[in-house]
Amino acid sequence: MPQPLASRIALVTGASRGIGYATARALAKAGAHVVAVARTQGGLEELDDEIRKDGGSATLVPLNLTDSDGIARLGAALHERHGKLDILVGNAGVAGPSSPLGHIELKPWNDVMAVNVTANFQLIRCMEPLLKQSDAGRAVFVTADAASKATAYVGPYAASKAALETLARAWAQETASTTLRVNLFSPGPTRTRMRATVFPGEDPETLDKPEQVAEFIVPMCAPDWTETGKFYDFKTRTLMSFRAPA
Repeated sequence: MPQPLASRIALVTGASRGIGYATARALAKAGAHVVAVARTQGGLEELDDEIRKDGGSATLVPLNLTDSDGIARLGAALHERHGKLDILVGNAGVAGPSSPLGHIELKPWNDVMAVNVTANFQLIRCMEPLLKQSDAGRAVFVTADAASKATAYVGPYAASKAALETLARAWAQETASTTLRVNLFSPGPTRTRMRATVFPGEDPETLDKPEQVAEFIVPMCAPDWTETGKFYDFKTRTLMSFRAPA
């Protein structure tokens, strides 16, 4: 069976669990060599085992995305080894505190922004030259409904995802005349560990699995995906140019 992503190099952040883990496996099954980035060495090794069982290949990169110099070194290493990057999936994120804004200290606010916003900004800076070396560079950033709903008690997370969306849209406009395509993907409520920490009383059996979500991310990474600056809502299976009002 032909593999649509054969010979493609795909970088996935937050790849040790949840949506990142499922997306990395799905991309590898589609033929991509996956550069899997996460803080958790054990989760990365488990991912590598599963990818190998599926007949795929991966490079494991234990890296805290708050390490901006580490992201730059990763970009240099990819340039030296592959000379390009075909796919970037910016999935890593942290939920941050669930509390009224007035009760949140500055450090946890900064921690959320560091991972959800600044790390993705650094990825854009360091990976754009590599993505432009691809004949069909594709970037997908995972966002959340909170970005537009501004749900109470998750202010830092909501603000960080709104900032991420703006970054992605600006980048899409800046690269519109190139072969690089930049898009946003909102999975909606998904059965992940992070979701469980924010909504501990929620029945996980009512939620979509990460594997179901990943199936819809993979096509956005393919060379034949031509849209850019779009927002894909997994819940409604809708591709739109901008968010509909909440």
